[in-house]
Amino acid sequence: MKIFYGVQGTGNGHITRARVMAKELYAAGLDVTFQFTGRPADKYFEMEVFNGYQLRTGLTFNTEKGQVSYLKTALDAKPITFIRDIKTLDLTAYDLVITDFEPVTAWAAKNQKIPVLGIGHQYAFNHDIPRAGSDPIANQVMKYFAPADIGVGLHWHHFGQPILPPIIDTPETPKSIVKNKIIVYLPFEDQQEVIDLLKPFKNFDFHIYAPDAIQSPVDHIFCKPLSRLGFQKDLYDCAGIISNAGFELASESLQLGKKILAKPLHAQMEQISNAAALKQLGYGQTMHDMDSAIIEQWLHDDNTILITYPNIAKVLVKWIQEGMPEMQPDFIKAIWSRVEVQHSKH
Repeated sequence: MKIFYGVQGTGNGHITRARVMAKELYAAGLDVTFQFTGRPADKYFEMEVFNGYQLRTGLTFNTEKGQVSYLKTALDAKPITFIRDIKTLDLTAYDLVITDFEPVTAWAAKNQKIPVLGIGHQYAFNHDIPRAGSDPIANQVMKYFAPADIGVGLHWHHFGQPILPPIIDTPETPKSIVKNKIIVYLPFEDQQEVIDLLKPFKNFDFHIYAPDAIQSPVDHIFCKPLSRLGFQKDLYDCAGIISNAGFELASESLQLGKKILAKPLHAQMEQISNAAALKQLGYGQTMHDMDSAIIEQWLHDDNTILITYPNIAKVLVKWIQEGMPEMQPDFIKAIWSRVEVQHSKH
């Protein structure tokens, strides 16, 4: 089976999910071509697992000071390039087209009348799940950005809907943690503001990952460039994570039993909804703005949630090989019955 798999590269979450899927697809002996769009070519890192891949411009969302800027997004869009990429992407040699909210692949398949499978968190929004921060633009983006004929939505909980758990690596639970070690991943915020906010909390060590790392002025704050391996190593033994409300990182944190403080991007419906879901489920704390009082309270809260999710990538690859039959309620119920939630204290 030949598969063309498009991945939205704007945030690292989609790429993280694609890494897990790639491992299972290749293990099953499938022939997969990956395409990534949404960021400059030199900003991709540690992509060896994809065995070579295609890059196109695609579309990306621009942010400014922790908020999506629709004006900047529109001004920076390259519609002629986008349309050309759609028209020149020939998918006729493939048996299956998959999109992880990647628009060039989705629209090229639609134009060529090839059925497309959508796999990702965004497709969960086709169902009745926690939703906040909606506006007409956000609703249209979610509907038309990367349309799929079959959508497999992913979330931390089923909410009584036909959706699946997250696609994440399933590492061993950390045997020990460093109680004062905190990972910070707020790439859309002003990094100097982040440092200034964290400076007073001298009893904690903060490991800040950002696309453009700046020099730290103090000993308890470590500023690091983006690195998948370095980040995973730090995430493994930290006590908690302060991040934007992206889906994939929160999923990994829950799987490792890390406490979460999420600050969603303003004007980004998906992230605002993710924060609402974390709060509703009791899986994490949230803050609307960078708030030192909330951070201080969270730092001293020892309550954690550890969730064991099954290998959903393997489940999906087997389902794809079986011809993608309609997912019956019993099939979905059986998968969620394998999810274990544990409450504990560090």
